[in-house]
Amino acid sequence: MIKLKIKGHDIKIEPMKDSFNRRSVQLQNKITATLHKIGVKKDQVGIELESVAGRKAKASATWHFGGHNMQYANNSQPKFVDNLQVVSKVIEIEVDKVLSGEKTTQEFTEEFREEEDIDAQRLDARTLLGIAHDSQDVEAINRRYREMAKELHPDTPTGNTEKFKELNKAHKILKRELS
Repeated sequence: MIKLKIKGHDIKIEPMKDSFNRRSVQLQNKITATLHKIGVKKDQVGIELESVAGRKAKASATWHFGGHNMQYANNSQPKFVDNLQVVSKVIEIEVDKVLSGEKTTQEFTEEFREEEDIDAQRLDARTLLGIAHDSQDVEAINRRYREMAKELHPDTPTGNTEKFKELNKAHKILKRELS
């Protein structure tokens, strides 16, 4: 049993030891059923499964809700199927909060809403920060952001307001992805 703290939730997952592909399909169905509780239809949910679910890969779920594109992805575990399990647990917790009234649908939407071209924006953000395109190291991203912010801050002699705004936006995009 592994305990994780993701999006402010304490999550326990049991690392999968076998039947990775079958369990991935089960988790895909579970995510779809969970989202159906708040009115998301099956054809509005997209979950790409890996052909080899035991391999290291990011798991992602996308859906359409309230006129917005929503997404949640995770890449913290060593196997795709375990990452999909984390995605499933986070979505389940958040949907349960909406159903119990702890959270409004507006708050739920803000939590998961993403723009259509978010993957391109994440790539551009990593390029701007000068880090590897597949980097998941939050500390390295924050360190590079601080270095660049010192150079570009408008109050410094070499400051540039527009580039500083771009830098802040890039950091925000990556922070949201990795938290």
